[in-house]
Amino acid sequence: KQWYQRRVLAMANGARQQGRYVSNTVRNPMLPMTELIMNQEPLSSNILNTANPQEQKQMLGEKLYPIIQAAQPELAGKITGMLLEMENSEILHMLEDCTSLNSKVIEAVAVLQAHQQNLADQQKIAI
Repeated sequence: KQWYQRRVLAMANGARQQGRYVSNTVRNPMLPMTELIMNQEPLSSNILNTANPQEQKQMLGEKLYPIIQAAQPELAGKITGMLLEMENSEILHMLEDCTSLNSKVIEAVAVLQAHQQNLADQQKIAI
């Protein structure tokens, strides 16, 4: 477990692993996220409060999706949906803090991968 935690931390920081730079996959989604967050127009709680709850989630999703898509194109929709289940204030914080968003994306990918593994294991048992 410690090995895994060190590896995830090193990869998330863009460290060199086994003589190669880690690519922008689940292991290193920071680079595109940082750039996209910095280039986005901020979404404030005042703007959100003028909308109904459904519109608020839509607005937050429209901000989150392109950032997540840059790091995880195949899982962006699922990850965005997972993150939209959080409180709006937490999502706003993640949109301002790429480290926080990065850790939530890594966590969401881990949950999705565990779910996929669980499905695969169930299929093996069924056969």
